[in-house]
Amino acid sequence: MRSISKSTPLVMGFISLLFLAPTFTVAESLYFPPNTGEWEAIDPTEAGWDEAKLQKLINAVGKQKSSGLLILQNGKIIVEKHWPDENYKMGGIRGVRMMLGKTQDGHSIEDVASAQKSISGIIVGMAQQQRLLSISDPVHKYLGKGWSRASPEKEAKITVKHLISMSSGLKDDLTFEAPAGTRWRYNTTAYSHSMHVASAAAGMNAKDLVKAWLFDPLGMDDSTWIFRNGMEDSNIKDTNIFGLSTSNRDLARIGIMILAGGTWNGKPIMTDKDYIHDMSHPSQEMNPSYGYLWWLNGQSIVNGGAGLNPKEGPLIKEAPADLFAAQGALQRKLYIVPSMNLVITRLGNQTETNDFNNQFWKGLMAAAPQ
Repeated sequence: MRSISKSTPLVMGFISLLFLAPTFTVAESLYFPPNTGEWEAIDPTEAGWDEAKLQKLINAVGKQKSSGLLILQNGKIIVEKHWPDENYKMGGIRGVRMMLGKTQDGHSIEDVASAQKSISGIIVGMAQQQRLLSISDPVHKYLGKGWSRASPEKEAKITVKHLISMSSGLKDDLTFEAPAGTRWRYNTTAYSHSMHVASAAAGMNAKDLVKAWLFDPLGMDDSTWIFRNGMEDSNIKDTNIFGLSTSNRDLARIGIMILAGGTWNGKPIMTDKDYIHDMSHPSQEMNPSYGYLWWLNGQSIVNGGAGLNPKEGPLIKEAPADLFAAQGALQRKLYIVPSMNLVITRLGNQTETNDFNNQFWKGLMAAAPQ
């Protein structure tokens, strides 16, 4: 897997592009859906959207093996579309692991793959706001010495912040690659320990922790933190055995909360404003398109993850510069755009195109109010 070090020459635009990262000004009209009952919708044309172009976009997303698409503006539904099972049928062990049930309305509940990383970033921040941990602490303070396969001296320098910024300096097998904070690597194995840190600090298992801190306050009744099927006996050092099982609507609730500056209908959820800022801004110099487990648009370079070389330009050139996103395998998406008060989720099977992000945003921006 490709990593980026501080010596990588493409980082030249890092400082000059920091101003493009999102800032949060809570819209007075932001709507918070009730736990039960109807989720308010608005007529796209009355809100200035081009309905014909929106329908063209919906049709295009449907052709990409999607199970569901939800577009919210100011928290209210602009577009909600769910496709029948045959549109995104997924067989074999992948289907067993990823497609996990239905909501009461018959909509898909899925393991959102690496989109869960961003939710873990939220949980770590909530643990810090309760002073249960500090992200500047060494990981071994919570997990004990020997949690990695680096030497004791190298391991002692790896902090919680390094885990959530993908800069631990570890290889995928948790052996040493580079000093902590000097190299960026999309490392699921190392990242997964951030949730173990939060659990240890709080004295709660991950499932109960996320339910109490996030799912229950946001009314995410169709969501749970799960052991992935077939992984219960896996070595916790070698794989990420946890998954986030959720629906389009539940995932969107997280986006609304973040859009609201960490609150939910006036109730504080994330109270550490500095952490919210840092989570959605570049977390290190090597890959400025990455915050605390969130993908950031509008930066100078991006490394897309496993096996991809760093490239010049933003994460999604067709999208607003202040977009940031939770992204998972099979093109699971949670997009947040503060400048447009947009929250968007997409679930389903692997798309036919490898450029879903740009194709989607090109179509959406063509339909957006001008």
